[in-house]
Amino acid sequence: MPEGDTVWQAARRLHEALAGKVLTRSDFRVPQYATVDLSGRTVLNTVSRGKHLLTRVEGGLTLHTHLRMEGAWKVYGDGERWKGGPAHQIRIVLATAGRAAVGYRLPVLELMRTSDEERTVSHLGPDLLGPDWDPELALANLLADPARQLGEALLDQRNLAGVGNVYKSEICFLLGVTPWLPAGALPADRAAKLPVLAKKLLEANRERVVRRTTGLRGQDLFVYGRAPRPCLRCGTSVRVADQGDGSQERPTYWCPNCQAGPTPPPGSPQRWRDRYRRTGG
Repeated sequence: MPEGDTVWQAARRLHEALAGKVLTRSDFRVPQYATVDLSGRTVLNTVSRGKHLLTRVEGGLTLHTHLRMEGAWKVYGDGERWKGGPAHQIRIVLATAGRAAVGYRLPVLELMRTSDEERTVSHLGPDLLGPDWDPELALANLLADPARQLGEALLDQRNLAGVGNVYKSEICFLLGVTPWLPAGALPADRAAKLPVLAKKLLEANRERVVRRTTGLRGQDLFVYGRAPRPCLRCGTSVRVADQGDGSQERPTYWCPNCQAGPTPPPGSPQRWRDRYRRTGG
């Protein structure tokens, strides 16, 4: 699932392509909105809220989309070939004079009244890249369930909005604790650093094409995706295992030497690799 910085970039692309312009075409390719036509309306703006995208249109309407694992918004110029996937994967087209925004494989697409937006995103915690960011509230949310594993708490968008699987692993590495550590066991000094660190990482990467957390030349990430290569700090092999339960399990990376705290059973990494091969990732 895209991280908050990726969704922020998508919002900016849509805003730059559509905001202030009149729609010359709107093509909803989902049964629920098959007869809806927004042509002739001016697009006001597009903003991100955590991992949600809100495109506001003249007349008090908002298009709400969420990328989840497979979705993508692509912007094309006149005459440019659309190459975000086969045509049957297109869920919506919003076009102005000279530009077309095409939504591929969008699992969430709904048209609502702008006045109802808050009902859709009110469950979200403070947005790391939004105007409502509140580090004290974010930390309080994370620590509200002391027994919950820190990695799972970080991914819960009700606690703070914008952290995905990559940042989960990288934040835990930079804090020197494993993602399986109970949130309540996080030392107070590191807990105080967590919201500041998370915001710093997402803000630093919202303008970048390639996400970086290390500050090291030629090395983008400390642990995510690096198993079983050596840790960039100590040389110990980075490990990977599932975290979560059932369909919510996600590959999680850590250095067993640099990070203190509980770890999963030794067989977990192999189970994840076997499943990854079977599903093709």
